[in-house]
Amino acid sequence: MLRARDAMDRAYAQPLDVPALARIAHVSEAHFTRTFRATFGETPHRYLQRRRVERAMFLLRETDRSVTDICFEVGFGSPGTFSRTFRDIVGRSPRTYRKESVSAGVPTCFTMAWTRPSA
Repeated sequence: MLRARDAMDRAYAQPLDVPALARIAHVSEAHFTRTFRATFGETPHRYLQRRRVERAMFLLRETDRSVTDICFEVGFGSPGTFSRTFRDIVGRSPRTYRKESVSAGVPTCFTMAWTRPSA
C-alpha cells in the first residue's frame, strides 16, 4: 500500500487508475481498493484528488498563474471538475481561495500543515 501511495505522491499529475496502482501494490484491484481505504481512511481516488488539490492550493498561493493552467498542471482534466473538487475539499472556490490567502513569512511546512484539507 505504501508503494502505491508513494507512486500517487510522486506522479499525482499523471493519469493514474486503480489497475495500475494495484499492480504496483501486487494485489488485485478489489483488494487494493478495500485495503487502501482501510489503511488510509479514504479511497485511492479521493486520496489522489486531495493530493492534487493540495498542490493546487500551493500554486494558487505562491504564483499568479491562471486557475486553468494550475488545473491542468496538477492533473485535472477539466476546469469544471477541478473547481467542483476544490470547493468540495477546501470549502471555497479556487479564485476565492487565492483572494483570501495571504502569503506570510511562515515556513512552507507550517503553511502546508495549517492549510491541509481534512479527509
